[in-house]
Amino acid sequence: MKYVLNFILAAAVLSALAISGCSKSVSEPTSVAEKTEAPAKPGVMIDAETQARLGLTFAAPEATQWLPVLHAVGRVVHPLAFTAAAADYEGARSATLASQSELDRTQKLAAQDNASPRVLEAAQASAARDSLVLKSARAKFAAEWGVGLAAATNLTAFAQQLQTDDNSLIKITLPVGTFPKPLPSTAIIFLFGDETNSVTADFADDLGIDSATQVETLLFTIKQKLPPSISLTASLKTSGEPIAGVTIPASAILRHEGKGWVYVQTETNQFMRVEIPFDRQTENGWFVADKLSATNRIIVTGAQTVLSAELSGGGFNTGARD
Repeated sequence: MKYVLNFILAAAVLSALAISGCSKSVSEPTSVAEKTEAPAKPGVMIDAETQARLGLTFAAPEATQWLPVLHAVGRVVHPLAFTAAAADYEGARSATLASQSELDRTQKLAAQDNASPRVLEAAQASAARDSLVLKSARAKFAAEWGVGLAAATNLTAFAQQLQTDDNSLIKITLPVGTFPKPLPSTAIIFLFGDETNSVTADFADDLGIDSATQVETLLFTIKQKLPPSISLTASLKTSGEPIAGVTIPASAILRHEGKGWVYVQTETNQFMRVEIPFDRQTENGWFVADKLSATNRIIVTGAQTVLSAELSGGGFNTGARD
């Protein structure tokens, strides 16, 4: 009986040891280490040789300040329209001067009994009529072309300049209910809807506020010959606190999926595509208040080639994309 109990005890011990060994073998890690891959860096990889082959050029955004602006629409005045209005106004002014001169002469003759009362009355009536016509012509001209030009003494010469010289008049219509004070001294004019084709215009006059539409129209001059009657857009600086940021040149900006983008160099051969908002247009490009700084380097030539390669997934070693 004693030997039987010893046998059972030994069997139990061996069984426990076997179970313990199995448990240990399960919990031990495998001898082959698991392989982990580092996450790919976002953007586009372009080695130095490829950069040179593509002709990529780089520049730092220009540090600048943004002054609040008004965005407005306008059109180039047709020279013939101004010439016709100027001719009517100058005609009324000349007629008034002539009739007033005739009245002065007739009054002198009447004082010397050399002019009849009827002749004097006719001269007075003519002068009064021409004076009223001139007032009406002046008010009409000033409403359409401004009080400044209405006070000019030689509109015929100015009209001639619009037809023959490199000068243009532009009427800019401000947004409804917008009445900037003080009025802007200049405006950046963008032609044909192209942000790269712009010119600076000088303020000429305030054409007033339309009582029915509550729209104010401003008149500007440009020392450049523009096609008559074309539509354009304008940015007008207003009073307000300036905002610090950078200006991105238009040549560096790409358009994709209705958004603007630039490629920023994050490492020697690494480039990240960054979105640029199209809400602050300047004469030379677009203003950005965040995301970029003057210490960044961006692609200014060849960015379109980089975008095509990134989107197609070929040509360069691309990482994660937007």
